[in-house]
Amino acid sequence: MSSLIVRGGTRPLAGAVTVPGDKSIGHRAVIFAAIADGPARVRGLSGGEDNRRTVAILRALGVAIEDDGPGALRVSGRGLDALLAAAGELDCGNSGTSIRLLSGLLASRPFVSRLGGDEYLRARPMRRVAEPLRQMGATVSGATGKKPGELYPPLTVGGLAPGKRLSGIHFDSPVASAQVKSAILLAALAAEGPTTVVEPARSRDHTERMLAALGAPLERTGDRSCTLDPRGWDRRLAARDLEVPGDLSSAAFLLGACALVPGSRVTISNVGVNPTRTGVLDVLAQMGATIDVEGLVQRGGEPVAELRGRAAPLRGVEVAGELTVRAIDELPLIAALAAHADGATTIRDAAELRVKESDRVAATAAMLRALGAEVEERPDGLVIAGGGRLRPGRVDSHGDHRIAMAGAICALAIPGETRIDDVDNIATSFPGFAATLAELGAEIG
Repeated sequence: MSSLIVRGGTRPLAGAVTVPGDKSIGHRAVIFAAIADGPARVRGLSGGEDNRRTVAILRALGVAIEDDGPGALRVSGRGLDALLAAAGELDCGNSGTSIRLLSGLLASRPFVSRLGGDEYLRARPMRRVAEPLRQMGATVSGATGKKPGELYPPLTVGGLAPGKRLSGIHFDSPVASAQVKSAILLAALAAEGPTTVVEPARSRDHTERMLAALGAPLERTGDRSCTLDPRGWDRRLAARDLEVPGDLSSAAFLLGACALVPGSRVTISNVGVNPTRTGVLDVLAQMGATIDVEGLVQRGGEPVAELRGRAAPLRGVEVAGELTVRAIDELPLIAALAAHADGATTIRDAAELRVKESDRVAATAAMLRALGAEVEERPDGLVIAGGGRLRPGRVDSHGDHRIAMAGAICALAIPGETRIDDVDNIATSFPGFAATLAELGAEIG
């Protein structure tokens, strides 16, 4: 188990950098290229462990995927119905996106697949994906766990009778989850009749954008509803080269560090700024951070821009409702910044954090307390007092990459030496995190 040492309270951060490709978009780009009708190149992949798990699984399912330079792959799409049964269990590692999206893809196959992962993934709930797939006629089973009635990995999916297809459904999702929505839409590609997904709030829409760009018959009604109707469609996705923009979540950690450390100025180029993902920028602006969005362009259906940040005094805010959904992955970072802010910060409607790579509500609270912050843990969020006298300490990431990174950012503004334990999982989303901060002038390693 490796650790990071952060020496806070030193010189300002300065410079221009890039961040790894967006892993959410990367998963989808490789999956859709694999089931498209012909070869395509996917560029800008992060190289992170999560994306590599998806690539390895698709190879095990018979898809020819070749390395084509740094962050690039040449994918020979097999078409929607030509995947092959894998020889053994498909290892998703720590990637919830891999297991949930691939469950949707494999639910319509005539062969049975078993999807597993590491100890952290095996503790994550999968009923939210299994239930709509079962409503479509899929067979999905898994392990039992600490919560009665819940379903956990490893999952066994697929095995439809020859000539049988799944049925389209109307699904009112109880949670706003892009992973659940994407799993259903992947299954709907091979279903009979239309499938509609309605969410209680708008979740990230990378799947919808990419499906539409590749020719799938997908329509959106407002922000919270989409329908895929395969009737009259030849079930062939166009093979097109895809470019993955830089990950906004990764960029947010650098912008947060820039805001915290006095005198800092940081520029990050080629960052995806999909409006379903920019909640963190809105929260940072409410907290008083100075961030400019420049050079906005469209690439592969996704908006991309350069982000410029400057240090600024921060104030406490309230994060709730739709804004919580749009900033869900960055809430540990927001909490870390809130510990340094003037006034209290309240995070509500974030019960979804309880079922991430860790219980992120509890893990975030523990991380902040280890650094001297005053935190109240609530069932669906946190209240961070702010303005306290923080101290260097020792943080346990609980194997969660975002807790590890949030702890490191918080520590950058605390004079002295802080140790972050169990940081190997940072590579799942931000390979080179420590090196990038060091390039900007942080004392970290």
